[in-house]
Amino acid sequence: MSRSEAASTTVEGAGARLEVSFETAAGGPLQVRYRVHNTADADLAVFDRGNRHAVLIGRQHGGAVGDPSFREDGDDLTLSHVALPLAQPTPTVPPVPLAAKLAAGETLEGSFAFTAPTAGVPKRVRWCLGVAPFDQADFSAPEEVDGVEIWQASFALAERQQTLCTPWFDLSSGMFAPD
Repeated sequence: MSRSEAASTTVEGAGARLEVSFETAAGGPLQVRYRVHNTADADLAVFDRGNRHAVLIGRQHGGAVGDPSFREDGDDLTLSHVALPLAQPTPTVPPVPLAAKLAAGETLEGSFAFTAPTAGVPKRVRWCLGVAPFDQADFSAPEEVDGVEIWQASFALAERQQTLCTPWFDLSSGMFAPD
């Protein structure tokens, strides 16, 4: 894609709506901008804030959108901001998931840039975001950072979160695939 135009899509989930735009230019990183709407009657946890270990070692600023994890599958690349399960064997400093608390009816905006550290350029990319109902028993140590309430989350949420994924985005055409 030689031009720099944004393509947008919307993903509906149980209690959440995700509006996403992807923008890329030849040789540049993929720019992802998004807005999460809490359409439920209760608070929602949004797992886009990385993990506590990344903050402690200075790889990530506390409260900022974390770097996505990624998985290659042939020419396809899936980016993810989700709560990950606790690795086995358990690391000395576990990467405790961080989540933004989003009140009922509220909206959270975020963005990140991603350059694939892969041998070849992927043909298609998609992004997945984990969200879960905010149950106080699963969260601890709240911090207010830049107007966003950030909480440390239980590893158990990796199994219970809802994952909202965009359709595939074709890098050569700069368009999302139709549903």
